[in-house]
Amino acid sequence: MKNNSLKTAFFTTITMLWMTQNTKAQTEKEQRNSIIDSLYIQETENKHQRSKVLHAEPLYIDLIRDLGARKGEREWNVGLGLTDKNKYDEYIALVEYEWAPIDRLGLEVELPFTFYPSANATTPGSKLNGLKLATQYSFFVSEKLKTSMAIGYIHEFGLTSFNSYGNEKLFTGNTYNPFFIVAKRWGNNFHTLLYTGPSIEHHFETNSTHTTWQINSNFHYMIPGTRNFIGIEFNKEIQPKDFDITIRPQMRVEITEHLLVGIVTGIPVNRENERFSSFLRLIYEPKH
Repeated sequence: MKNNSLKTAFFTTITMLWMTQNTKAQTEKEQRNSIIDSLYIQETENKHQRSKVLHAEPLYIDLIRDLGARKGEREWNVGLGLTDKNKYDEYIALVEYEWAPIDRLGLEVELPFTFYPSANATTPGSKLNGLKLATQYSFFVSEKLKTSMAIGYIHEFGLTSFNSYGNEKLFTGNTYNPFFIVAKRWGNNFHTLLYTGPSIEHHFETNSTHTTWQINSNFHYMIPGTRNFIGIEFNKEIQPKDFDITIRPQMRVEITEHLLVGIVTGIPVNRENERFSSFLRLIYEPKH
């Protein structure tokens, strides 16, 4: 009986020591992550430079430049995607370059491509969709409120398909897209963002216009101690007598100090035009 009591006391002591060490290690890890988060935020919100708040940027409908951008910031993006369009598959690719010539002003040049590998009578022609030029200005940045607001404008010069070069007019129309952005960080890790505005397509051939309202709401959680995040975009389009919404779960992973990868899945709520889609974004930020 005495031996059993000694054994019980021994194992109880060992268990308590293990739990204490494990709790201590967990606490130390949380403290380290908290310190890294604080340093990352401080690095972004450097008091020696103009005010800037760290926000998580959505991966599918991305921003022209960081909110509160500082002069000299720049970034290259390469995107690859696949969408099941019910009757055929659509492949997309894009190349973007964005930079900030002065504080709080972002500029961007983008070349978006669309490819249809199984060409037939019902399949659109592969093409360089157009030349997109964009600007964005952050007019409100509050570190105290952890909130930023911006306005911007995207202009796209539409182009005809590759197989129509030389046979049809090269430029098919213009797309005018003014937009408004508001973002807020809740604590250190939770991020919300709203991106909205009309997209007005002007077709040269028919001299007609078509307007679509875009409302993109976003929620992200940045993993403690990293630049990685998980989140979700709700991409909503409102047209006369039509409403579409696509849910896009996503994650961003830091590969190196200057290279990140974003992975996005698209889930349409109404599948009348498309089914599931996927999108991959490579983000390269040169040293600044």
